[in-house]
Amino acid sequence: MLEIQTIPVLSDNYSYVLHDTGSGKIAVVDPPETGPIEAALEAGGLGIDWIVITHHHMDHIAAVPALKEKYGCQVVGPAADQHRIPGLDLLVREGDRFQLGEAEAQVFDTPGHTTGHITYWFEDERALFCADTLFALGCGRVFEGTMEQMWESLAKLRALPDDAIVHCGHEYTLSNAHFAVTVDPDNDELMDRVAEIEELRRDGMPTVPSNLGVEKRTNPFLRPDDAGIRAQLGMAGATNAEVFGEIRTRKDNS
Repeated sequence: MLEIQTIPVLSDNYSYVLHDTGSGKIAVVDPPETGPIEAALEAGGLGIDWIVITHHHMDHIAAVPALKEKYGCQVVGPAADQHRIPGLDLLVREGDRFQLGEAEAQVFDTPGHTTGHITYWFEDERALFCADTLFALGCGRVFEGTMEQMWESLAKLRALPDDAIVHCGHEYTLSNAHFAVTVDPDNDELMDRVAEIEELRRDGMPTVPSNLGVEKRTNPFLRPDDAGIRAQLGMAGATNAEVFGEIRTRKDNS
């Protein structure tokens, strides 16, 4: 069993503490600051065996040196970014497996936001750690890759089971929701979800993690093949990558 604790960090980031209860092994995903993570560990009487990294941006790795020094843990991260992430001990890429005690994650290359971004999928636990590739009702900006790469990465994640739980890297959901309705205004489930998100945020509650099946039905970035979205954009005959690129560009400019 993999126990997962969501840790708010910085102003709108999320890190995660993973506890494989069978082996007692502990991992921390994408730590940008030490305080909240150390507080969570101390409250549970836990250490760290692994730091799990998805990509090189500082709001996901800034605390790695301090945590590695304090806890003597190892760091797993993208082979493609070994030159940009200090302190990596284990390099992984598409098709590799990462073992956290008895829990095993499949690694996907998911370039787009960055060229070296990877995602971890714990199939037995239905836990997806996708950082800035897929957000609740959104996706990451395409900073280093291409729109085609980003769509291919999202298509990989869309192919996972509906009961997967999406643990993403940021609390951007309210902004994503307000944008989503501009390209998918006739989606009743989306409208219901927007109302729920607005209520959660008014109450200071998180909207992360989310359910992948719900994302498939309401997240426009996972639905460039949807006829209603294509009609709204006037792109009935375009490719999925072209429609995705138009959605992403509109969000960038919103």
